[in-house]
Amino acid sequence: MRILVTVASRHGATREIGEVVAEVLREAGHEVDELDPDEVRTVETYEAVVLGSSVYVGRLAAALRELVDREAGQLAARPVWLFWSGPVGDPLVPPSQPDDVATVATRTGAKPPRCFAGRLDRQKLGLAERALVAMIDAEQGDFRDMDYVRSWSTSIVDQLAGRPPRR
Repeated sequence: MRILVTVASRHGATREIGEVVAEVLREAGHEVDELDPDEVRTVETYEAVVLGSSVYVGRLAAALRELVDREAGQLAARPVWLFWSGPVGDPLVPPSQPDDVATVATRTGAKPPRCFAGRLDRQKLGLAERALVAMIDAEQGDFRDMDYVRSWSTSIVDQLAGRPPRR
């Protein structure tokens, strides 16, 4: 099956999650293209799509939202999975789902969206981003759980094969 994994990532941490998803799908025998949302001209040639986005200021990345605006009808006509990353710390901050996740999931017909913890490296942030993380007192570090990402990716493989989810 030909699958698109498209991830909007500002500093690379969310893209790395997408790379793990793509790797699991490839290992299961699927043909996978990894493209930034801005590079996707159409999803028409794909049988399934995985959308991913970092979250900043409580919103999915503009590039992903624009892709959904352009391709909502085509996305809704095939299986779609949606994930986002961004919460950091212990406990995770911010703890809530961004408002536009539900909108994107509804417009694309995505399976229940998945949130993955993110990575925060203040040295890679711009001035406005540093001010924001200081305001919410976000903890620096890598909070991603790649085993959890692999597990979710394996559930996609199972769903594509028509198998019940593993427990």
